[in-house]
Amino acid sequence: MVRGKFITFEGIDGAGKSTHIGFVADWLRAQGKTVVSSREPGGTALGEKLRDLVLHEKMHLETEALLMFASRREHIAQVIAPGLERGDWVISDRFTDASFAYQSGGRGLARAKMEALEAWVHPDLQPDLTLLFDVPLAVARARLDATRTLDKFEREKQDFFEATRAEYLRRAEQFPERMRVIDSTRSIADIQQELAAVLAKLL
Repeated sequence: MVRGKFITFEGIDGAGKSTHIGFVADWLRAQGKTVVSSREPGGTALGEKLRDLVLHEKMHLETEALLMFASRREHIAQVIAPGLERGDWVISDRFTDASFAYQSGGRGLARAKMEALEAWVHPDLQPDLTLLFDVPLAVARARLDATRTLDKFEREKQDFFEATRAEYLRRAEQFPERMRVIDSTRSIADIQQELAAVLAKLL
């Protein structure tokens, strides 16, 4: 059995990544691939319970990071690893890059602690491709749906998101072989044309 591929979607809240997850899934299915679409935190029954806690409850920063990785460990065990072993293409709305961006970049948790958690929870697993949707902070904030209730991350101040975005871009420079920065200020059609070209190289 040929191992499947693991694709992750990243970006600050309002960057537009969610708009393109369905497109990528449909494009891959059109190429004959079996696609498993998931998200973090969440992706499993336990993960969704942890997601609700992380997104809405006040807690110590290290508790927040540990819960993120607890959800991730379950996600890998139940969804990601089995899917890849079957030969499926697993796509996830966020993965460990998000923890570095939000808990380390945005909240200031020591990067060494994040690296230790990463090495413990998934020492031999990294995405084959990470699509980082990037926009200026003002654009991202304007895109957030004002009609819905924002979670505790989405309610953060400007400096939090500036630091989060900066950490995402730092990660992209650190791991250029797997992270592709997508200029998400462009039209949906232009972005999807780029996504199709990037995915074609991965086939």
